[in-house]
Amino acid sequence: MDQIENLTASIRNFATKRDWGKFHTPKNLAMAIAGEAGELVAEFQWLTPEGSSKNELSDEKLRDIRLEMADVQIYILRLADVLGIDIAEAVSEKMKINESRFR
Repeated sequence: MDQIENLTASIRNFATKRDWGKFHTPKNLAMAIAGEAGELVAEFQWLTPEGSSKNELSDEKLRDIRLEMADVQIYILRLADVLGIDIAEAVSEKMKINESRFR
């Protein structure tokens, strides 16, 4: 099992133990992704472009950003799982499309 599959299984088990399946509809998960993406954006709000660089961010700020990124990824993996989408395959497919579009 690769790392994405392990993470997906872990997230699925977490949701199953809490009986969250009834709430994890594709619509709700997509909305959760948008909400978490907003929280990620909020970490950068009011920073200058220079101030948002890795070298300028405090360790605490980097930790907060890292955890918001994790929240976004958790919901993306959960949505892919619920819809039966192989996210690694989807990313590979999209990169091929991008390669042909942006030469």
